Amino acid sequence: LWVVFGSIFAGAVHDFFSGMLSVRNKGQNIPEVVGDALGMPARHVMRFFSVLLLLLVGVVFVLSPAKLLSEMTGVNVTALVLAIFAYYFIATIVPINAVIGRLYPIFGALLVFMTVGVAGGLIFGGYELVPNQNFFVNVHPGGAPLWPLLFIVLSCGAISGFHSTQSPLMARCLKTETDARFVFYGAMILEGIIALIWVAVGLSFYQSPEAMNAVIASGSPSAVVNEVSTTLLGPVGGFLAIVGVIILPITSGDTAFRSTRLILADVFKMSQKPVSKRLLIAIPLFIVGYVVSTQDFNLIWRYFGWANQTLAMLVLWAAAIYLVRADKAQYHWMASLPAAFMTAVSITFIAFSPIGFNLPYNVAVILGIVAALGSLAAFIIKSHSWRKPRVSAGRNKSIGVA
Repeated sequence: LWVVFGSIFAGAVHDFFSGMLSVRNKGQNIPEVVGDALGMPARHVMRFFSVLLLLLVGVVFVLSPAKLLSEMTGVNVTALVLAIFAYYFIATIVPINAVIGRLYPIFGALLVFMTVGVAGGLIFGGYELVPNQNFFVNVHPGGAPLWPLLFIVLSCGAISGFHSTQSPLMARCLKTETDARFVFYGAMILEGIIALIWVAVGLSFYQSPEAMNAVIASGSPSAVVNEVSTTLLGPVGGFLAIVGVIILPITSGDTAFRSTRLILADVFKMSQKPVSKRLLIAIPLFIVGYVVSTQDFNLIWRYFGWANQTLAMLVLWAAAIYLVRADKAQYHWMASLPAAFMTAVSITFIAFSPIGFNLPYNVAVILGIVAALGSLAAFIIKSHSWRKPRVSAGRNKSIGVA
């Protein structure tokens, strides 16, 4: 349910507006775009969260494919981590059409094969599709609460702040604004479909949560991907499907470090045309990334999840404010309601989580609800005094409504 409704009413809205705001501002990075809407303090907050999130994304998406590759090949994880970091470094400093632009069509084809193949294997393999449809029963082996953890963990298939950091890369490649709905909104819907297929696999291939948890406990989440792919598609098809799964994080990690370099260049007002200036940012960035990668993965993953959804929350609020200032206040609900929802998610998580304030769960839930309702009320009250956006490129153009 979260993947379906989240991708349509939150994630796709988030991706569309983050992309369009960048398009209307000549491809600016998202901290600068949000700063134009919310002011300089928000710009600094967005810069911090963007760099933090992108660094965590880069690290997380080095470790996860390295572990899966290690299980497939038997190669040492550390060697694979260094190899992936080397690829990320090259993709970060060379022009986008030199590496990323050439490899992504191939990666995309493998991703389509993986998605269609796994879905077909599940449908025609005689499996009972989604045998347990009581979606509101908590089946977490440790009894962790569904709220807000489900909405932190299930991010990229529903809503992900990371996507907003990638929007400028796409905005700079658009030939016309009319492509934006397909590129930004449509791509998020497609990602939701991919996520939904893997959710169905998890609920159907293993006929009970206990069976899947047993596989995870005996190995890692990567073992689930390995077993599902090879069983449904055979050795060759399974190998290609696993490669498709590996590609997903790698195609996020390379652009994450690239976007971090560009955001830091904006902060320090450093031209990125000379290669030496790119290296001046990239080398320290990758040193920090490698050091972070040596820390506890579970801790990194939790901070990544929270930072990711907090950034999504901020972008949605910026989109709602933009709509009001662009004389399209009647449409602000499409952004302000998911923004309020994500506010509750973010505040509740950081309030009760051990990596945050570690407050009692009930107290954290109340704080999250109060923060969400308070933010929405403050937005509505303040919206009456807002004028048209200060973003000059958007003053005379009508923004599309997805």
